[in-house]
Amino acid sequence: MDNFNPKLAAWLKNEPATEAGLNNIQIPGKTRNLVWQNRYREPTRYEQALVSQLESAFAEGIAELDELVAALNRRGLRNEAGEAWTPANFQDEMARLGY
Repeated sequence: MDNFNPKLAAWLKNEPATEAGLNNIQIPGKTRNLVWQNRYREPTRYEQALVSQLESAFAEGIAELDELVAALNRRGLRNEAGEAWTPANFQDEMARLGY
């Protein structure tokens, strides 16, 4: 099973396809369904660590941005550049990771 959708990477370029649905027509009974339809690659270790820390913070009832940023910093998780989290760089990172 794939952990990402290999055809999705082509869509990220935001350019129209030159062929109309080439290799994308689904034949009943022969369609290969992907669990991770919205991933164009597997998540990095950094992304997995961020998700884990966010899940833990949410499970503790943290829901406000300032509290969330403080929790990530307390736990020692830094952003991908190795910097401490701020509300601004956290929002930028969520925008980047959310496409």
